[in-house]
Amino acid sequence: MATTKCTDTVVGGILASWRYDISGIYPEMRKDYEQHFAECPHCRARQKFHRNLDVTLAVLTSLAVSFFLFALAVLHHIKPLEHVAFNIFGLDISDTYHMLVSAGIAGLVFSVIALTLVLTTTPVPAYLSDMAAERAKLIEERLPESIKSLRPR
Repeated sequence: MATTKCTDTVVGGILASWRYDISGIYPEMRKDYEQHFAECPHCRARQKFHRNLDVTLAVLTSLAVSFFLFALAVLHHIKPLEHVAFNIFGLDISDTYHMLVSAGIAGLVFSVIALTLVLTTTPVPAYLSDMAAERAKLIEERLPESIKSLRPR
């Protein structure tokens, strides 16, 4: 990425300020930027980097939400470490349980807020839906004609 230079620094500067996301602009304007991405390896690499970063953030925050949900489910179904809490730390069992549940709920709320922020401030939903549409086209092209004819249009 750092070894190449942008072929058009004006367009490259505009794209960099948009974090290389052109999904929110009008299709008429998008043509010039898509042509620039086709011609400029620097901007194409930067766009790929930013989309990979956005998807990674979405995956990590989704995992955090699922881990906190799992932790709350475990706390709900399994008695919290009664022996450790009572004998080693000298804590009351119900106080320990409430402390763990409170921490789990706080982590879940924070993770859901983080996931919401990632999905609303990044183009991940549009990027993933475009990827899914491209994959669906590839799969449909490989289908035999007998199966294609069964698909409603």
